[in-house]
Amino acid sequence: MKYISTRGQSPALSFSEILLGGLAPDGGLYLPESYPQFSDADLTAMRGMHYRDLAFAVLSRLVDESDIPHDDLRTIINNTYRAEVYGYVRQGQNAEDITPTLKLEDNLYLLGLSNGPTLAFKDMAMQLLGNLFEYVLTKKGETTNILGATSGDTGSAAEYAMRGKKGVRVFMLSPHQKMSRFQTAQMFSLQDDNIFNIAVKGVFDDAQDIVKAVSNDHAFKAKYKIGAVNSINWGRIAAQVVYYFKGYLAVTQNNSQKVSFAVPSGNFGNVCAGHIARMMGLPIDQLIVATNENDVLDEFFKTGVYRPRGAANTYHTSSPSMDISKASNFERFVFDLVGRDGAKVRALWSKVDAGGAFDLNADGYFSHVSEYGFVSGSSNHANRLQTIRETQAKYGVTIDTHTADGLKVALEHRDQQVPILVLETALPAKFEDAIVEALGHVPERPANLNGLEDLPQRSVVMDVDVDAVKAFIVANT
Repeated sequence: MKYISTRGQSPALSFSEILLGGLAPDGGLYLPESYPQFSDADLTAMRGMHYRDLAFAVLSRLVDESDIPHDDLRTIINNTYRAEVYGYVRQGQNAEDITPTLKLEDNLYLLGLSNGPTLAFKDMAMQLLGNLFEYVLTKKGETTNILGATSGDTGSAAEYAMRGKKGVRVFMLSPHQKMSRFQTAQMFSLQDDNIFNIAVKGVFDDAQDIVKAVSNDHAFKAKYKIGAVNSINWGRIAAQVVYYFKGYLAVTQNNSQKVSFAVPSGNFGNVCAGHIARMMGLPIDQLIVATNENDVLDEFFKTGVYRPRGAANTYHTSSPSMDISKASNFERFVFDLVGRDGAKVRALWSKVDAGGAFDLNADGYFSHVSEYGFVSGSSNHANRLQTIRETQAKYGVTIDTHTADGLKVALEHRDQQVPILVLETALPAKFEDAIVEALGHVPERPANLNGLEDLPQRSVVMDVDVDAVKAFIVANT
């Protein structure tokens, strides 16, 4: 299994060779040369598997034995997906399920992905990534400096996964004063020597652009061993593919059934993993992309025009982890959509990188989007508060703002005969102010996280300045 760049100008590499680096040298993102296929017999064999065994069944197809011995891969997986790591489940749920499903009504479920240490779905992949990083670095006798950008959840998930790891430093950029108080406290209260938080005076896209600019400075990247944990990192996408299989198998009785997934979407990484699961043979009917007021992806799936917006037109919302107007992982889907034509992707993204847009109608590509199962919708502040209220009233279940966006759009596309799994991407405790506004009371949070916002916090504030971030990395390595 080799990995190629979406822009077609980088050599094919192994899983461990691309694990630490993030972007390919040509600025593209890595994908498998071809997607491994899971047959009807494979799916039948996977029914009833524990999450750890399911993860090995999927990931062992994506990682060669000669690259990471499969006994070692299984050990890493087993050390990652443990009940004590993913223990923040709802009352009555079993933490050993890792991603428990919650039935709201017939053919409507929540897929619980937010039971890890930071109460967000990013923990599902990031905990594995932390263990993989440590394994590969130890094997090579190397160190890495992780540079990442977060709109709220990736940062804390990365820091909790990498804190104390040998040979790893984390430099995490976030938009200054644009995360929830809980999200900010999760990150900035960490006092570990290998964790550095940088608050950028801008929006998430500004922080993400800095990360890309540093990654594209190949001399700096090589000298300071810059690695990536954003969802541009293939290891994260690969890990996320697993829970689509788990969710499908949990709500079906046989492989002739199809399932739809509704996915709150900002950077397109989570739903991209669903696309890849579908390409591998998982019987997915619809992949329902749910955006907030930053509806660039919804605009594309309705019109065929991808029109990223600048910082001035990227809105700060009550589902802040989706306050993104330039969806990095979207390039992976477009690569498949245009027949894996790297030259075409380069041409399209040259327009994006210049601050422009592209239209896939003229070449006929947009007419093929439906073949990949994608549909979309958007939600706003009033919608999500109403969905939170209705979900509480009807089912006695409190959901967070992002999951509410997913549920609102799921119901708009619902086929009563096809099960829909709404991906629960965070727990409501992370977005207390919005829950209080919706329901009039503070959401429950794990007892050991009480008082989190009162802990001492540590960060530096910077302008949107690539050179300043580089200088900070140099000074702290």
